[in-house]
Amino acid sequence: MNATSGLVFVSVIVPASNEERLLPRTLERITEAFDAAKGTCEWELIVCDNNSTDHTAALATGAGARVVFEPVSQISRARNRGASAARGNWLLFIDADSYPSPDLIADVLDLIRGGRHVGCGSTLKVEGGPRWFRLAWVSKNPSMRLLRWCSGAFLLCEASAFRELGGFSTELYAFEEADFVRRLKRYGRPRGKVFAILYRHPFVTSGRKGDLGFLSWLRTVGVLWLSPKRSLRDLKRLDKWYHRR
Repeated sequence: MNATSGLVFVSVIVPASNEERLLPRTLERITEAFDAAKGTCEWELIVCDNNSTDHTAALATGAGARVVFEPVSQISRARNRGASAARGNWLLFIDADSYPSPDLIADVLDLIRGGRHVGCGSTLKVEGGPRWFRLAWVSKNPSMRLLRWCSGAFLLCEASAFRELGGFSTELYAFEEADFVRRLKRYGRPRGKVFAILYRHPFVTSGRKGDLGFLSWLRTVGVLWLSPKRSLRDLKRLDKWYHRR
């Protein structure tokens, strides 16, 4: 809670690398979602420009976001850098090609006020991209709810927990959110707090990565399956995650 106003204070952190095409829509939808909750919370919008070569930073500034810079192209570092500038006591990480509805933000705020949670994720729906890619991602929603895991494209946590845990691992170039959520659950357990998956109003994410092709993704999955520990720490093996737009 904000000590001055008594309201929940959420810092929304958007990592962005060459995102001039989709970022304006994302920031607009985030703003609309929080405007719908006006008077019930305080919030701020932070965009981490992760070494962009396009107009990402200028567009974010024009949309009213506070922009910080991370020179190393890595999603973990971008999220951590954004969090380091945050003033809120809750951190909400949203990817530059994803956005929530007002109803989802209302559910997030209800969860925070309940006082029983250390964080949450959300089920998702995919917009655009090839059909196989959309189906592949949406099919993961039941396991997200059952096993309480989530995509890093929409992830909430207490700021104090994030800082005690040291943020996202900078040793990982992918699935860093899985590692973080595992540690976050462990952190919350002795404190009587749990990690939840919201499901009534899934967030929307882009299916653009599917445009890289089914066979290309199949090769990447094969590499990860054969050597997961090494692959997750090797940027060259994870070109799908770091494809420059």
